[in-house]
Amino acid sequence: MSGRARLTLFAVLATLLTSWSLVALVDSAGWLLQAALLLAVQSGVGAAGRRVPLARPLTVAGQALVSLLVLAFLFAGKGESTGTGPVAYLVTDFGALFRRGVSDVGEFAIPAPLTDGIRLLLLAGVLLIGLLVDLLAVTVRTAAAAGLPLLALYSVAAGLSSGAGASWVSFLLAGGGYLLLLLAEGRDRLAQWGRVFGGAPAGRVSAASGYGGGGPGPGQAVSPVRTGRRIGAVALGIALVVPAGLPALGGGLLGAAGDSTGGGSGTGGTISAVNPLVSLQGSLNAQDNRVVLKYRTDSPQLGEQYLRILALDEFNGVKWEASGRTLTDVPEQLPKPPGLSDQVRADAVEVRTSISAADTYAQRYLPMPYPAMGVDIPGKWRFEPAGRTLVGDQLGKDRFQNVQGAMYTVRSLLLQPTAVELQAAPEANPGIRAEYTKLPGNLPAVVGDTARQVTKGAKDDYTRAVKLQDFFAVNGGFRYDTKVASGTGPEAIARFLADKEGFCIHFAFSMAAMSRSLGIPARVAVGFTPGEKQSDGSVNVSMRDAHAWPELYFEGVGWTRFEPTPRQGITVPDYSRPRAPAAQPSAPAPLPSSSAAQPSTAPSNADACPPELKKLGECGGAAPHQNAGSGGDGPSAGSVLAWTAGVLAVLGLPLLPLLWRTRVRSRRLAAGTVLPAWRELGDAAWDAGIPPDEALSPRRAAGRIVVLGRLDQEAAQAVHRVAGAVERALYAPPGAEAACESLAADVLLARAALLAGLGRGARLRALLLPRSAVRLQWAAAARWSSLTARTAALAARTRARIPVRGRG
Repeated sequence: MSGRARLTLFAVLATLLTSWSLVALVDSAGWLLQAALLLAVQSGVGAAGRRVPLARPLTVAGQALVSLLVLAFLFAGKGESTGTGPVAYLVTDFGALFRRGVSDVGEFAIPAPLTDGIRLLLLAGVLLIGLLVDLLAVTVRTAAAAGLPLLALYSVAAGLSSGAGASWVSFLLAGGGYLLLLLAEGRDRLAQWGRVFGGAPAGRVSAASGYGGGGPGPGQAVSPVRTGRRIGAVALGIALVVPAGLPALGGGLLGAAGDSTGGGSGTGGTISAVNPLVSLQGSLNAQDNRVVLKYRTDSPQLGEQYLRILALDEFNGVKWEASGRTLTDVPEQLPKPPGLSDQVRADAVEVRTSISAADTYAQRYLPMPYPAMGVDIPGKWRFEPAGRTLVGDQLGKDRFQNVQGAMYTVRSLLLQPTAVELQAAPEANPGIRAEYTKLPGNLPAVVGDTARQVTKGAKDDYTRAVKLQDFFAVNGGFRYDTKVASGTGPEAIARFLADKEGFCIHFAFSMAAMSRSLGIPARVAVGFTPGEKQSDGSVNVSMRDAHAWPELYFEGVGWTRFEPTPRQGITVPDYSRPRAPAAQPSAPAPLPSSSAAQPSTAPSNADACPPELKKLGECGGAAPHQNAGSGGDGPSAGSVLAWTAGVLAVLGLPLLPLLWRTRVRSRRLAAGTVLPAWRELGDAAWDAGIPPDEALSPRRAAGRIVVLGRLDQEAAQAVHRVAGAVERALYAPPGAEAACESLAADVLLARAALLAGLGRGARLRALLLPRSAVRLQWAAAARWSSLTARTAALAARTRARIPVRGRG
């Protein structure tokens, strides 16, 4: 195996070993075999391009093009094509699959399901890193620099998995792959100097050191390869052992995964602070509005059937998040909701909801109506009493229970407080008030000032809450826009109050912060709006139903939902709507109540919907979508294969002269005679810009090539040796010809020197458009002339055989 081939093999191996760190991110490792096959194809194209040889940019471009075409063929029909033909497929279908993968990465918890989008991202990422490693280690021959893309791949895996993908095994594989690549390059460089020397044999004087002795003395040469192995092993051992002995590094890349996540068996364990809003904006902007939950319910008010995931109750000056809470076993009957009085409980309606989660929805927190009173679900779950949340328990190392594919039933209460009850609510429990009115010291003063200005004149907390809700949803001039950056810190709230545009995150966080500034206990709930009712009575909840809303605490009622977000399809609770018509006719129309927001099976009037709302999927009906695996109107695999072959054929046309010259050169030098080698030398000079002169003798022709080609002494001697061999073959007695092997080496040496003396443009012209290719035209013309001559002669002979009859 040649040195370059060995480097190619170890570059692929190093990339694959480093890619192992990505395995922990998804629940299936089958993609790694596909990555290995694709890397082999990509590296094979690079090896073929370097063997031709092609210029470095052309080699890399060929590898990238073939990789893209293979990916397109592999994922044909997996996305949703909005056009016809290969261009539409690559731009819309392939691009949509990439966007879906990005959305899936933000949506699913680790380990995520291996959706088509995530698989495309994994394979494309590994191929990109493999291309960079191959370029640096094999094409450019700087294997040390190839460690940078490998490090980037490992760092991305470690960062996404928060340690799950960065175990000591992954680190060992990645580091070992890089060391093997360096070792392969070191052997190749050393081999270019000659034999790899080892320690001197016993009893002999080492040529390298000048010492003798019966064994390896202190001055004897030690194998560089063996030394490299020892250095690599020591460095790798230090990298693994030292962090384990330093307590400060225990939670780093080499620390045990899951150390910060409690929730084991028994009654102990805690839920660590989390922020599920990372994927909320991506869900609202998703092109593929996939259904994540389906449910059936006996609730008389479907508009109130919000599916709540968890509550964010801590505003720490950087963001809103769920505070660390103690987890307990899930009781058969969940405890009474905090703050709920017996009177409001007696007026509540008990609702039963049967929910099924999609196989692609891997949320660790269980979506449920609030307040849930009982849950029937298989698996290992834990209960967090303060937020009334069910959390998936730990199943093993780096594995947690999640809602993916689960079917469960929830018994909940449909609370129906009145405005009078909320207005007459007593002051909140001191513990609740102290905990849920905390605000960070860096909260801008404009937040509290605006809250007091908006609620000026209000006599109770309920009236203040309604005024804040109406300020955002009705009369404050705010605009709903999911494209706004989703910052959640104090400065983001101040910016939102100034710009007056954002989506549910901004409205919910701002109202909760302003409520706390007025002394009203508040937190933010995250979950889904009720969804869209189907003709069979079931309800579909899709990605764009993801939502965040504020919950305010009123003694006697408990945590109560408010809706400051001015988004179509959002239901404002009846208890927060005025009972009498508004005093000012010029005010904007109020948002519909829950009774008017019941989903209908009739088709909506989409033609009357503005284009802006159509883009957000808020025209009253779910955006039409196709199943990810159905293929839609995308091209078939056969069509993609045919187009791929056509593209490769078109791209290969400019390479035909190069391939022809390579084939002719190989045949001439392998012929075993002198004259074909001389003809090849003349054509090589012709390609370099020195046209042949048939009138010159071999010696004069050789001198002309040396002068015009500005050859150095070694190359000039090679040219004269070939010319001398031609003269001996033509004029010397039989048996005086030169050996074919030496002539072939001289021709190749002279050709390399001729190309080295050219500029970049002239060298590319000599390789891709060789002037000697005109011989093809000459040969074709000669054959055509011979064919026409034979045809004319045959016709003449035919006419001569036919007797001419006279007229009678």
